[in-house]
Amino acid sequence: MPYSTEVAGSAVQVEPGSFRDREGRVYYYEGSVYRGISDTAYLNWLELSRSAFFKQACQAGKLVVTEEVESQPLRELTGSHWKALLKHEKIPYISYPYEWCFGMLKDAALLQLELMDAALADDIILKDATSFNLQWKGVKPVFIDIPSFETLRDNEPWVGYRQFCQLFLYPLMLQAYKNVAFHNWLRGNIDGIEPADFHRLLSLSDYLKPGILPHVVLHSKLQASHADTETTLKAGIQDAGFNKSLIQANVRKLRQLVEKLQWNQTQSEWARYTQQHSYTDADMQAKEDFVRRSAHRSPRRLSWDLGANTGKFSRIAAENSEYVLAMDLDHLAVEYMYQALQKEGVRNILPLVMNMAQPSPNLGWQGKERKNLSERDKPDFTLCLALIHHLVISANIQVSEFIEWLASLGTSVVIEFVTKQDPMVKKLLRNKRDHYADYEEEFFEVTLASHFQIVEKQTLQSGTRILYYAEPR
Repeated sequence: MPYSTEVAGSAVQVEPGSFRDREGRVYYYEGSVYRGISDTAYLNWLELSRSAFFKQACQAGKLVVTEEVESQPLRELTGSHWKALLKHEKIPYISYPYEWCFGMLKDAALLQLELMDAALADDIILKDATSFNLQWKGVKPVFIDIPSFETLRDNEPWVGYRQFCQLFLYPLMLQAYKNVAFHNWLRGNIDGIEPADFHRLLSLSDYLKPGILPHVVLHSKLQASHADTETTLKAGIQDAGFNKSLIQANVRKLRQLVEKLQWNQTQSEWARYTQQHSYTDADMQAKEDFVRRSAHRSPRRLSWDLGANTGKFSRIAAENSEYVLAMDLDHLAVEYMYQALQKEGVRNILPLVMNMAQPSPNLGWQGKERKNLSERDKPDFTLCLALIHHLVISANIQVSEFIEWLASLGTSVVIEFVTKQDPMVKKLLRNKRDHYADYEEEFFEVTLASHFQIVEKQTLQSGTRILYYAEPR
């Protein structure tokens, strides 16, 4: 969740990502999302809100629905220095680009460019191009940073071009051209991949690939040539003459480039697990019935599926949940899930690339700009299916620590314990010394019962897999 500040005796939650924004700040107040904006931002808002582009983009669900409001209590709580207050449509769950699969980052990039092109037709431009300005409603991207739009000025370049490259284009190229996952790069630097750094990763043969020469090599060299001079890159562009048609041409060429980028990976350790698992048909049906029965015990607001693979059980949870986070560390499995959910038209499941042994941490200034997984929001229902043996045996996380973490969420859980007699656990223990004394059914059950009330337990016919449904004490 966003941070809370106590002002005049009432709590206002401040959106961490807005701390560096000098033109406005986002607040959560009484279940709604507001943004205070400065005098300069207000003038841009007036221009934007009156444009045909704004109305069309909001109606299409591509731009977060926004209106100007008057809230005296909120003004008193946040200070009266803001010129105006905007109220935004609330996004179900905030996620970050280093948690998205390739297809999600690509679709977000294309939406960014589409909005930029459409806005230019009304003489409006996006002053920046960070991927953090886009969020998701299920598998549909939506642009949320309204103050990023400003009136187009004569002879001004698109200053967001470099940011687009660093936070969209280079990560996508890294994955498409080098088959290197972009997640660690974006999590390691929330400003993205620097042109010079990406340039150093390229071989001579990479120079022939679409977009590399103009957007990486020349960009890097041009930036370096201006590093030790008094002439700014922006000033040099202005002196050469710049107009809207040049920006539009650049944006459209970037759209064509991004549309052609493909990640051609077809195999991974877990992407085919749904088709190649070791369950019998009877056990799989029993597992599905158990999960459905548990999910339907009461209405669920937010459900998490930890180790979701391609989302088979996420879809069951979604039957009785307002929203589901489907998380897995296998990038290709999440990619398959994302593409399938789009084709199916499912709108209440958000797929994310997430390693539960090292989930997204707090990042940015004072660790407050990007929040960790549970601080953004907590679930009331969580699936942990065929997961705990990987965490304990592969990642060396103690059973008690994982159960304690689950309990800290205040969530009901469906958790599957896979015994040491199961073929999968035997495979994990192969070539390893078994020093996992805590990974035993009896100890697991006692630990679970110390933090949760075990409501239902079912051993599958195989005898090596046990399902538990438990509720918080």
